[in-house]
Amino acid sequence: MGFAPSASGKMRSVGQNGDMQRGRYEAPAQRLFAVRGAVQAEANEGEAILAATEELMRGLIERNGMEPEAMVSCLFTTTDDLDAEFPAVAARDLGLTMVPLMCCREIPVPGSMPRVIRVMLHFYAPEGHQPVHVYVGEAQKLRADLEAAQ
Repeated sequence: MGFAPSASGKMRSVGQNGDMQRGRYEAPAQRLFAVRGAVQAEANEGEAILAATEELMRGLIERNGMEPEAMVSCLFTTTDDLDAEFPAVAARDLGLTMVPLMCCREIPVPGSMPRVIRVMLHFYAPEGHQPVHVYVGEAQKLRADLEAAQ
């Protein structure tokens, strides 16, 4: 017995002769989600950037119950004052070796919070999943409208 997609995209069991077996198994419907988050690094030093990014990524992964296999891509941005290390290095160190990662510069808006690392992570989860955005420490001020920013 194996599995094959039905017209709706759900998996249905298939008997040895290829006949569909109704009521055996249907995988839960999945959809693509994106979560955001941010953290402020203590300083423009490699260790500070890696530590802040690790804390942010661990929070996103744990609060959203993610597994690396479900992750599609991850985009990091940093403010102009952070250039001692790539935030993606911390994600790789956490085991995200098969997830495409990219680092970019944030728009340098006058008066914006300094030393900020932001992330947007795309992942698949069951349709009913409630995405949790994570804003750590002082970065909570960036999205005080989110209850999950805590």
